[in-house]
Amino acid sequence: MVNKYTCKNGVRIVMEKIPTVRSVSLGIWIKTGSRNEPKELNGISHFLEHMFFKGTKTRSARDIAESFDRIGGQVNAFTSKEYTCYYAKVLDRHTSYALNILADMFFNSTFDEEELSKEKKVVMEEIKMYEDTPDDIVHDLLSKAVYENHSLGYPILGTEETVASFNRQTLKTYMEQMYTPENVVISIAGNVDETLIQEVENLFGSYQVNNRRIEKELPKFHQNQIVKRKDTEQAHLCIGFEGIPVSHHQMYPLIIANNILGGGMSSRLFQEIREEKGLAYSIFSYHSSFYDTGMVTIYGGTGVDQMDTLFESIQTSIHRFVEKGITDREIKNSKEQLKGNIMLSLESTNSRMSRNGKNELYLKKHRTLDETIQLIDGVTKEEVNSLIQKIFSNHFSIAVINPTGRLPKE
Repeated sequence: MVNKYTCKNGVRIVMEKIPTVRSVSLGIWIKTGSRNEPKELNGISHFLEHMFFKGTKTRSARDIAESFDRIGGQVNAFTSKEYTCYYAKVLDRHTSYALNILADMFFNSTFDEEELSKEKKVVMEEIKMYEDTPDDIVHDLLSKAVYENHSLGYPILGTEETVASFNRQTLKTYMEQMYTPENVVISIAGNVDETLIQEVENLFGSYQVNNRRIEKELPKFHQNQIVKRKDTEQAHLCIGFEGIPVSHHQMYPLIIANNILGGGMSSRLFQEIREEKGLAYSIFSYHSSFYDTGMVTIYGGTGVDQMDTLFESIQTSIHRFVEKGITDREIKNSKEQLKGNIMLSLESTNSRMSRNGKNELYLKKHRTLDETIQLIDGVTKEEVNSLIQKIFSNHFSIAVINPTGRLPKE
């Protein structure tokens, strides 16, 4: 059971007690990511995440790293398009210790100019490394094709130009605007008790910053084609269809539909394109959900001379998916796979902490395992087929990276 508590300043705490384990996972979730950035500051959410580890008023960067190493704990962070998370996983007896270090990083990071200068170089190397992975970049190109100039189309890492422009003041100003109490959720899962809530309240429950509300521009789905010429061994192809927002009532029918289409080794795309035709080593689909929109993406990588055949084969699979729908066996297997994935993830305190943190940020509600299983079991074949027709009968966008600089023939 997930207990929720709201501090007097608006910071929310979600706690799930799991007395059968000896670990605790703690996460500070902030409802801001690359989507919230103006174009000239693209990448600042991710860069700020890096700088939280570069020293506070009382701890150096080395001190922060050693603090967790000496207790056998883990500390890390990540940035997405719509949220940022700083988290730690430790033995239960070190919970308060870890919480205090995370709070110190959150409130007392100095953004030292020397450290800032060094970290710019690190992030620029991260951008260059990313540029060397075309099977990753092609997904960003698809976002650019779909969302055009909307911030959902911006890369999370930013660009070398934007990163070079960051300074201590831009980081401070961005924090004041976005790291407001109502945007913060503290998620805790593991062998803890209610006394920890008071500790969190003492650390996070009284701070106040600028409460200016920044309105999000509604994204629109665009039908576009983007191709990037790059000296690669393979052609990398992404196809995007308009999906649904994270709170949509048809989320479970869509998860089931995606599982059947390209979610695993028994999926249609994997069986038809890799196993039967040998056209690709990597072929899959996934759904990205945001506050007010979503996208279903199909990815495939193949030899340059097979790109047209791959594209045609994907189109054939989608056409059959829309025209004939799914079978009873497919929906039964997909439901069991989905339930199994959820139950297995509940064995990890980190997974539970993440699940609860995201649910609070996006939905502000938490379902029990029984409620979730009931929703999955309640999905009908007709619901899934109706959603498949709605999504995959519409226009799509394409992004391609290959050495020829051309799009696949339709």
